[in-house]
Amino acid sequence: MVDRHASQIKRQRQDLKRHAVNVKNMSRLRSAIKKVLMTKKLKEAEAFYNETVSLIDKMAANGLIHKNTAARRKAQIARHLNSLK
Repeated sequence: MVDRHASQIKRQRQDLKRHAVNVKNMSRLRSAIKKVLMTKKLKEAEAFYNETVSLIDKMAANGLIHKNTAARRKAQIARHLNSLK
């Protein structure tokens, strides 16, 4: 068995924690987008829309998703919201 540097071990430990956080946040993001897209009532959709846009912006700011992906997702849910009006 090959010995590893302490920094490698620490890096792996940090990566596992960060991966778990990223997976959780992506799941939250996808669920929020689906919640808006599945809503058929305008009042409910508007409430979900505001929360989801905020979440999308936060994820893009943190680097979890690309800014163009964030813009595309926001446009997608905005189209759905406008179709309910």
